Amino acid sequence: MGSFSIWHWLIVLLIVVMVFGTKKLKNMGSDLGGAVKGFKDGMKDGAASVDDEKPTAQVSASAAAQKNTIDVEAKTKS
Repeated sequence: MGSFSIWHWLIVLLIVVMVFGTKKLKNMGSDLGGAVKGFKDGMKDGAASVDDEKPTAQVSASAAAQKNTIDVEAKTKS
């Protein structure tokens, strides 16, 4: 009495398919898979960006070199 038999699970599956439809269930599955894949990629990118941080001396030197650059988009917007 504590666990369900295979027939109980088949009836539950049949009811879920009847309520949501196979197309919607397929879309929900692919959306969930895409979300998990995106989360894993984000975790990999986050770990890589922490390892690739530059020391502050290099950042300030590159910022000084960028003072002479011209932002083309800023000129066209104003």
